[in-house]
Amino acid sequence: MAVTERSVVDAKGVERALARIAHEILERNGGTENLAFVGIRSRGVDLANRLAAKTLEIEGVAVPLGIIDITLYRDDLSRSGEQLVVKATDIGFPIEDRNVVLIDDVLYTGRTVRAALDALMDFGRPRSVQLAVLIDRGHRELPIRPDFVGKNIPTSASDTVLVRLCEHDDRDEVVVLSGRAS
Repeated sequence: MAVTERSVVDAKGVERALARIAHEILERNGGTENLAFVGIRSRGVDLANRLAAKTLEIEGVAVPLGIIDITLYRDDLSRSGEQLVVKATDIGFPIEDRNVVLIDDVLYTGRTVRAALDALMDFGRPRSVQLAVLIDRGHRELPIRPDFVGKNIPTSASDTVLVRLCEHDDRDEVVVLSGRAS
């Protein structure tokens, strides 16, 4: 069976989704006071940067921005035969008493978010942790639910969702790959 690629969100759709998420975050949190963004490596960091820029544009206030690497917190390390590449976590502000918004590109099983929560707790105890994702594709294995979603995309477990962002891929789009290569 051939692999098929289906476009589900174009560049304008990505921008609209991020603008909506930024407004929803500000509405839920009553503005930017005690708010912080933490992007999950790698595309979650790019999305966090864009959301920070949008909130600056809307409110005129820079929201503290951090980066979290979950490599050492993954629950599949013993099963994975791949070479681990640990990248820097950079949270240069206290998270105590802050409303931290974790940001990722795709929510699938929930395991990445669980690992990010574990890593985040090593930095202190935030007032709250909220989750913003560009795409929620379902198929959760853990009881994790996003607070802010750009788009829900029904998929089968065998599909692959790719978020392409200009920072890595020279274009913004979301595609679903279906089928298996022969």
